[in-house]
Amino acid sequence: MSELRISVIIPCLNEEETIKSCIEKAKEGIRNAGVEGEIIVVDNGSTDRSTEIAKASGARVVNQSVRGYGAAYLKGIKESKGSVLVMGDGDDTYDFREIPSLLKPLNDGADMVLGSRFKGKIAKGAMSFSHRYIGNPILTFILNIFFGSSVSDAHTGLRAITKEALNRLSLKTTGMEFASEMIVAALRAHLCIEEIPIIYSARQGESKLNSFSDAWRHIRFMLLYSPTWLYLIPGGILFVCGFIAFLLSGYGKLVFFHHTFDFHAMVFFVLFCLLGSQIIMMGLYARTFSIREGFEQPDILLETLTKLVTLERGIIAGTLLFAAGFAGSLYIVAKWIKVNFVGPFFEIKLCLFCLLFMMIGIQIVFSSFFLSLLKIPRDHNLEA
Repeated sequence: MSELRISVIIPCLNEEETIKSCIEKAKEGIRNAGVEGEIIVVDNGSTDRSTEIAKASGARVVNQSVRGYGAAYLKGIKESKGSVLVMGDGDDTYDFREIPSLLKPLNDGADMVLGSRFKGKIAKGAMSFSHRYIGNPILTFILNIFFGSSVSDAHTGLRAITKEALNRLSLKTTGMEFASEMIVAALRAHLCIEEIPIIYSARQGESKLNSFSDAWRHIRFMLLYSPTWLYLIPGGILFVCGFIAFLLSGYGKLVFFHHTFDFHAMVFFVLFCLLGSQIIMMGLYARTFSIREGFEQPDILLETLTKLVTLERGIIAGTLLFAAGFAGSLYIVAKWIKVNFVGPFFEIKLCLFCLLFMMIGIQIVFSSFFLSLLKIPRDHNLEA
């Protein structure tokens, strides 16, 4: 490993109390690892002596005018020269002397290594009760469920990754959600992610975290990058439950608290079905767009649906569904005309079935056109 060059990237915003300690520990970590390395401090608008202290301590200081955790790291990544990047906060909560431990899994074939606070030790006062037992565990759990990972600390501020692997991620976010994006992108690129236990110390100076807004940025990112969980699953549950309840109430089989729901309830369940189907359609739009823009990788299910559900088949299926509902509606109207528009409840229920089929049929037809529009390639690389 003696030929390996490390770039240690440290974002900095008014960290004059701790930046020197971070740099000294990073130097020691690089030295103990027996590798050549550099230390890059990315100043993100400090108004204290942070940059002066960092330069005097031997770090290379670069400036990032765009505010944000992710923006600072993106600048540091661009400026880095190492084949392995080590990233850590500048508040001295993470010990850069852990660099040899971070490098070991990379030497063994891993692409990215996360320093897990929850597998290691969290010093007294280093993390609030809400962050330790509510915020971080919940956000990590959501990320694991949404994206099929099994990490224990998705928002750790100490991590290492090979430059080769990083070049495959195309990271974009500029805020705190950068931590989530990095893991999500690594999972979608099928990188090998390992974790090591680390010690998380209490910080000195004022914290830059904003609990609620930072948590929301993570949640927003995960929802936007997971159309399946944002659209398809909720929409599918709403449609299936609404349709089952619609059928049961139509046959007088829906009983709740000794009350039988009839055609009055069917009106609401029709709305549930329509809302569910619309959310499902939006999910298909979002999945198609995400894959087209490179945010997601195609999966077997979507590729199968793409082959089976063409524009023409969608038009035919939607038209047939609409025609069935329309024909049923004409039959009901014809019977109502004969009885001067007075009919039994059964025909009112049948009318609701017909209206549901007609509206879903229309949705399918127009959704097929829109999905086909999203699938049109932007560039045609045709040779003359």
